[in-house]
Amino acid sequence: MKVLHLNAGAETGGGMIHILSLLDQLNREEFILGVFEEGEMSKRAREKGIQVEVFQQTSRYDLSILKRIIDYIKLNNIDIVHTHGPRANLYAVLLKPFTSCKWVTTIHSDPRDDFLNGGFKGTVFTKLNFFSYKRMDHFFAISNRFKDMLIEFGIKENSITTIYNGISFTEPRYERVTREELGLTNNDFVIIMIARLHPVKGHTIAFEAVKELKRDHPNVRLMLVGDGLIRQELEQKTAELGIENEVMFLGHQENIHGLLLNADAEILVSFSESFPLVILEAARAHVPVISTDVGGVKDLISDYSLGRVIPSNDAQALVSALKEYMSLQKSNQLHEIAEKLYEKASTKYSIENFSQSVYNAYKKIL
Repeated sequence: MKVLHLNAGAETGGGMIHILSLLDQLNREEFILGVFEEGEMSKRAREKGIQVEVFQQTSRYDLSILKRIIDYIKLNNIDIVHTHGPRANLYAVLLKPFTSCKWVTTIHSDPRDDFLNGGFKGTVFTKLNFFSYKRMDHFFAISNRFKDMLIEFGIKENSITTIYNGISFTEPRYERVTREELGLTNNDFVIIMIARLHPVKGHTIAFEAVKELKRDHPNVRLMLVGDGLIRQELEQKTAELGIENEVMFLGHQENIHGLLLNADAEILVSFSESFPLVILEAARAHVPVISTDVGGVKDLISDYSLGRVIPSNDAQALVSALKEYMSLQKSNQLHEIAEKLYEKASTKYSIENFSQSVYNAYKKIL
C-alpha cells in the first residue's frame, strides 16, 4: 500500500498535529506527506523521519504543480491520495480524472466556517470546497456529529468512516516553564486557550468572561497560545475592555505541554470544531477543561465528572463554569475532574487506536 497525504503545508495547529501524529505511527515506506510549501509542517515531518515531497507553489493560485503531482502519483504507484483542507480537496477534484488511485479526505472542521468573515473570496472558496466533496471516494469524519453533518450535505453514509483523533499519552519531553518566567504568581488562577487567532475560535467570548471575572477575582489570567491574522484586532479588544493586563498573547509555541502545566483550566470556546486535539493535550497534562458544545466534545466530556460543556457564544455560561472551577480549586476538588478526564482520554483516544483505525479503513477502501 502506498498513500500520499496532501496538505497546503501552512497549517500549524490541530490539523498539523493530526497529520503528523498519524504518519509518525505508520510505515515510513508506505506513507508520504505532500505539501505545497515549506513550513513548520514539513520541518517537523522531516525531524520525525517522515517522507516529505514538496510540490512548491509560487502562490495558492499556481496550478502548475498539478502535473507534478500526477507524475509523482504515477511514478510512485500511489494507491490512495488522502487530502486535508480545502485547497488540497480542490486539487483532488482536478487531478482525479488523470489517476487510477482512490481519493479520500478527512473533515477537520465544519466547511461552512472555514472561511468565516472571508468576504467574497471566502464565499467562493467555500463553494469550491463543497464542489470537491462530490468527487471524493471516501470521507473520514473526526466525530459522529461530523458524520451526520456530511450526510446532511448529501454524502452517502457508506462513504463515511468515523475515526476519532488520538494522541500519545506518554508525557512529551519539554523544557520546564515556570509561572515566574511567564510573569505569573502562584496565587493567579490561570486559564489557557490554545487556538489560532481566527473569528471561529471565539476569543472575544473569552475576553468578555475575563472582564466579568476580574471584578471579584483580580488574580484571573488568560494565556492565549496561537497566532493569526486578527491578532491586532484582538489586542485592541482587550484594551477596550480594560483587560490588557489580564490577557497574555504568547503567539505560536512549540512547548504546549510545558505551558499547560502552569494552567488551572483550559478553555475552548470555538463556534465550530471536529474533535479538538487541544482537549486531549489538556487531559494528558491533567488540566480540567471547559469547552463549547462543538464536534465530538461531548463524546469525551460526557458528564460533569469529566469537565464542563457549555453553549457556543455564551460568555455568561463560561463565567459560571470558571467560577465553579475556582470554587472547586479552593476546596482541592478540581484535580478530580482532571484525573477522570485523563483516565477516559488515555484509554479511548490513544494514538495507537487512532492510527490502527485509519490503517484498517485504508485496507477496506482498497
